[in-house]
Amino acid sequence: MPNPKTALKAPAETARSAGSARFLTYRTYRTYRLVLPPVSGVFRPRLVALCVVLAAGAFVMFCWGLTTGDYPIGFTDVVRALVGSGDPGTVLVVQELRLPRALVGLLAGVAFGVSGALFQTMTRNPLASPDMIGLTQGAGTAVVAGIVLGWDGGLGTQALGLFGALVTALTVYVLAWRRGTTGYRIILVGIGVAWICTSATDFLVARGGRFQAQAALGWLVGNLNNRTWGQVGPLAVALAVLLPAALLLGRLLRTLQLGDDVATGLGTRVQPVRLAILLTGVGLIAFATASAGPVAFVALAAPQIAQRLAGTAWPPTLASGLTGALVVLGGDLIARTLVSGTELPVGIVTGVLGAPVLLWLLVRANRAGSGG
Repeated sequence: MPNPKTALKAPAETARSAGSARFLTYRTYRTYRLVLPPVSGVFRPRLVALCVVLAAGAFVMFCWGLTTGDYPIGFTDVVRALVGSGDPGTVLVVQELRLPRALVGLLAGVAFGVSGALFQTMTRNPLASPDMIGLTQGAGTAVVAGIVLGWDGGLGTQALGLFGALVTALTVYVLAWRRGTTGYRIILVGIGVAWICTSATDFLVARGGRFQAQAALGWLVGNLNNRTWGQVGPLAVALAVLLPAALLLGRLLRTLQLGDDVATGLGTRVQPVRLAILLTGVGLIAFATASAGPVAFVALAAPQIAQRLAGTAWPPTLASGLTGALVVLGGDLIARTLVSGTELPVGIVTGVLGAPVLLWLLVRANRAGSGG
């Protein structure tokens, strides 16, 4: 069996030596099949078992979070209340008061994790998460502008988040374009755009009124407090549309791992595929940010955790989403119970836990010679 590292280099060298990706050989195609298995490869036992375990863990954390509050409820009572049985008072507390918060945390965590997996795989860089290349900041700037100007609330917040993320993504894509785009240019341009959006957000907060500034700052940390069904509905619809699209793009995403020349030779239209992945990831991050705020480091850390648990060469999409849900729900539970009588924003907990992951990735990239 050929060395996988050598196999990864061989197709690109073959394409360059031939002068065109059209002259890729059958040996190159077999190498591609060896290194990056077809879509059926996602049903490997280890990956399936991991997804089952993560889903079970997310469900347990979801129900555990519903037991916490001023009116403690037992775990089994929560499970019964979710299906509408048990004490009417318990059903009311669970379904009307606590369930929207838990659902926003669950759905936003899935969206953050899947979006991070898409961008990290597309750019072939573990640091290319939406909160590192400006998309989260762009959505946040638009939502803060709505809060300061009085346009927020309901679908208005979702629309502002989507608009901000789309404008930011388009800006990054245009500025990074030079006869095509590369992951390296997207990251560099995205970091610059992220700082511009952060500065604009700070300006809006400083210019806003006292109560508007407090609301904006509380949201910017990443917060699940006082979530309502108004945040759940749009986020659920967005995931119902965008999550299947992300899973369908999985096989095309893997071909990009071999480089643009080889992907073109294997029949992949690189730039349209990259644009479709970009739009899907933007939609996920926009709706998640508009509903839960820019919860720090989830999109960065969740795909890397899932990748190492699955033992794959790229972050698995579904497992990354389930890991993101587990991280957000677990972080929210810690935030609510860490300090007695105080509910901290979930973004504080994920920031504290995610910062070491970022430092580890930077050190690892530097030791591998890819740190710049």
